[in-house]
Amino acid sequence: MNEDRTFLIIGASQAGGWVAQTLRHEGFEGKVILIGEEPYLPYERPPLSKAALLGEVTVDSTYFWSQETLDEANIETQLNTRVIAIDRNVKEIVTEGGTRMGYDKLAITTGARVRELPVEGADLPGVFYLRTMENTLAIRDAVKDGTTAMIVGGGWIGLECAATLTKLGCNAIVIESADRLCGRAVTPEISDWMLEFHTSHGVDVRLGTGIEKFQGAGQLERAVLPSGDTIECSVAVVGIGVIPNAELARDAGLEVDNGIVVDDRACTSDSDIVAAGDVTNHPNALLGRRIRLESYENAQNQGIIAGKAMLNKAEAYSELPWFWSDQFDANLQMIGLPKDWEETVTRGDKDSNEFVTFYLKDGVIDGAISVNNPRDLRIAKRLMLGKKQVTAAELINPETKMQGLLKR
Repeated sequence: MNEDRTFLIIGASQAGGWVAQTLRHEGFEGKVILIGEEPYLPYERPPLSKAALLGEVTVDSTYFWSQETLDEANIETQLNTRVIAIDRNVKEIVTEGGTRMGYDKLAITTGARVRELPVEGADLPGVFYLRTMENTLAIRDAVKDGTTAMIVGGGWIGLECAATLTKLGCNAIVIESADRLCGRAVTPEISDWMLEFHTSHGVDVRLGTGIEKFQGAGQLERAVLPSGDTIECSVAVVGIGVIPNAELARDAGLEVDNGIVVDDRACTSDSDIVAAGDVTNHPNALLGRRIRLESYENAQNQGIIAGKAMLNKAEAYSELPWFWSDQFDANLQMIGLPKDWEETVTRGDKDSNEFVTFYLKDGVIDGAISVNNPRDLRIAKRLMLGKKQVTAAELINPETKMQGLLKR
């Protein structure tokens, strides 16, 4: 019977929460248990480097659902609980405390963890990572007006953190080993814009260098660069990427390759186990390749698909990747994951920080990134999905009505 079954969800994350909610929305009446390592209900991660770090929001306000809402949906939560094994032979999970829990269906939504910086002194108090609410609260407590804060990594998280810490009155210094910012995500032209934008707001950006070691007498006091130069600082935030938490799946014998391998319905190599969110490697028909996404939208929508798959109501999941970032007074949004574009063209004015850069391939938009121009990006998404032929001349011309390009 439907109400006699137990569905477990490992990972009280955004994706895990959406799995649980979807089970109820689809009429599942059995037991739903959401298990999380942190002491918090599923919460939004984007505020961690922005509003939460600024102290503008409370922990509770970042929850997707209140405890009352989860109780009303009869979704049981077991927080502060770490799962250490999945026993597929008897369909049980094992917690760190030795408790075994049986399941009829299982969802893995364990997300990702930070990639640690393997240098001397990285364990000193004052060296932080930014992935969880606890991380954010600890950084918030450590900084004050005038603090020199080093940010290791010039990607999205690093730049968001630099902007927020600058707003808090810190002297922010970004250290990036590559020769440009966000090098894996944007064109050199956008990297140049980011560099100028951040430096104009007082951020000190050092490209083409890394950290040799951190030093301090029981507390971070300075960072030493490979050149031998030292930077006095009392806070360092490391943001050099993440690693999918796929070890549970791997140890259980599930297929893992840069994340848990799932099909377009979020199903793993075990018919009774699904996975969703940052931890999955999934096929994307729109892009024609497998990808692993670390995005708000993917965590939500793939979580919904996974919940339906647990009820044998699976739907194919293939959406155009979408990312966003707020840095100072700039809202950046990006669609697609362009790889081999042939040309780029910018519509708008970079000097006024309001523009869209398009990536073109075979006369079709293969991706785009906007700064303070979400309207044109929305139209670009429709052009991209419709595989509409466009030219660089049309896109760059301010007289061209973007809406009109859709009517071809």
